[in-house]
Amino acid sequence: MAGDNDADRLKAQDLIREIKRAGIRFIVALPDRTTSEHVLKAMIKDPDFQVVQVCKEDEGVSICSGLYAAGHRSLLLMQYTGLLDSINAVRGVAVQGKNPVCMMVGMLQKEPGVPPTQSKRYGLRIIEPILDAMQIEHHNIEAPGTEDEIVPAVERAYAEQRPVAMLIGREPI
Repeated sequence: MAGDNDADRLKAQDLIREIKRAGIRFIVALPDRTTSEHVLKAMIKDPDFQVVQVCKEDEGVSICSGLYAAGHRSLLLMQYTGLLDSINAVRGVAVQGKNPVCMMVGMLQKEPGVPPTQSKRYGLRIIEPILDAMQIEHHNIEAPGTEDEIVPAVERAYAEQRPVAMLIGREPI
């Protein structure tokens, strides 16, 4: 089955490298079972990042917008259920407020190699259609090499003052 060996797995260190290359130094995070173990824990220990842990995803949207207003780049790290929970904040603060909220969204229990819209899980199936309806650029970051989409996506978000979502389809190693 595709994705069964480590050569087919996204590496946390590659994600972190690209996040740094995008000029992001603030990580606004909630625990996410897809990214916490290898990505968030490494960021907490990394002196290049300032990690701000929050209780609700919608407050993370506002904090990222405030950091943008203060001249900083940030990344909101959350699970897809948190994105669904914070959709009104994303609409009002990020989309209508024209704030480049960059979101890295863990797609908990997504089947490896299966597009989110074809997942057996309802919550996963609706993420991309919702982002499309809101005209939010999104990228599926799951296999090695797809992390190369992060820097250009973040650059566009800041240039166009609009949110972007990077959907992490499988736990990085």
